[in-house]
Amino acid sequence: MGLFKRNPFGHILFLKKWLIRIMGMITHQRYKGFNTLEIEGSEIIRELPEQNVLFVSNHQTYFADVVAMFHVFNASLSGRDDSIKNIGYLWRPKLNVYYVAAAETMKKSLLTKIMAYAGSISIQRTWRAGGQEVQRQVKMSDISNIGKALSDGWVITFPQGTTTPWKPLRKGTAHIIKKYKPIVVPVVIDGFRRSFDKKGFFIKKKGILQHMVIKQPLEIDYDNESVDSIIEKLEYAIEQHPSFLKVIPEDELMAYEEEHQQRKWRTKKKG
Repeated sequence: MGLFKRNPFGHILFLKKWLIRIMGMITHQRYKGFNTLEIEGSEIIRELPEQNVLFVSNHQTYFADVVAMFHVFNASLSGRDDSIKNIGYLWRPKLNVYYVAAAETMKKSLLTKIMAYAGSISIQRTWRAGGQEVQRQVKMSDISNIGKALSDGWVITFPQGTTTPWKPLRKGTAHIIKKYKPIVVPVVIDGFRRSFDKKGFFIKKKGILQHMVIKQPLEIDYDNESVDSIIEKLEYAIEQHPSFLKVIPEDELMAYEEEHQQRKWRTKKKG
């Protein structure tokens, strides 16, 4: 690899490689030390093609989720089975892994800008801006950038567009699937909300058992399935369909609702 070779977004790969190495070393203990990340399905990662793969996941924190996926994907590609033990896998990270994130989030600080360089496809949210509900047209350049990333490698997306569980999936994800016809791999995560703060930067509680399940790629009829049908299929795959609410323990739902109310109260006090 040439010292100044760039990816399709103009990022220098040598610099990106070192950012992933350093960030990986800093964050490894968050999943294999302070807390424990239990992984299922790492063998699926090794069977995927080099390009045009879309990982679709539920969302619990802004950044801890995707950082964990960078760890798991690279460890799996290095031959580890459901483990991120021994961070030697960071020496040769997969450099064509991207993740979809809100542009306003990725511009907030130097740290988020560094994380953006490591692989963000920053898009303008059509439904929310500056903490307020909005209605905006989809930027076609955002769609094109996701397509560009898929043609180069793997893309991680969180189709609910929020860390609040059970919210409806954004239909834009289904449109992207129909347009670019990627292999769609569902990922289900748990325990990150209890481990970290909402942004995923700070450890909120230690000793939490985190989970990441990588499922088999979905069977999708790209040309004939409707957008609504694909959305429903994704909701079931990432376990965010409303029917899953019926099987969640009541105490877990109450704990989440209490935490949500506390966040709302803190927001009102700041206002």
